[in-house]
Amino acid sequence: MQNRWLDPGQVRWAILVRLSLAFVFVLEGYQKLILPQVLGAGRFAKIGIPMPELMGPFVGIVELACGLLMLVGLCARLAAVPLIVIMIVAIISTKVPILLGQDWLMFKLRDLDRYGFLSMTHETRTDFAMLMESLLILLAGAGRWSLDARRWRGRPRG
Repeated sequence: MQNRWLDPGQVRWAILVRLSLAFVFVLEGYQKLILPQVLGAGRFAKIGIPMPELMGPFVGIVELACGLLMLVGLCARLAAVPLIVIMIVAIISTKVPILLGQDWLMFKLRDLDRYGFLSMTHETRTDFAMLMESLLILLAGAGRWSLDARRWRGRPRG
């Protein structure tokens, strides 16, 4: 099973997806750490995420670390897993309340001009794109231009 996680796959242009993921997650993770009241623990508290003082920095570190792994294509399939979880939680915690137009479970509705399906789809476009890109890397691998590929050369496919 370990071979599957390190297999870079054969996707020639996965580097473009990895660069997109790295750009978003490295910068967002960094900002969660340096601007905790705006994008980290403070924002998590407003959304209704439990233990925001712990979860804000934790998510920031995970985004930064996994984004850097995506950038170089090292253990990219493995790095995609926490990013997928982060994006699913982001959609559930922030977009479902917009869809419903009210607080949902522990998650708080933020103030917008409109609510409902079209507003939710507008607000979730980046989250959805990052989720799909992370799924692509999980399923297809980091591609030919990655450290995973460099480490994989010469090994038999398993």
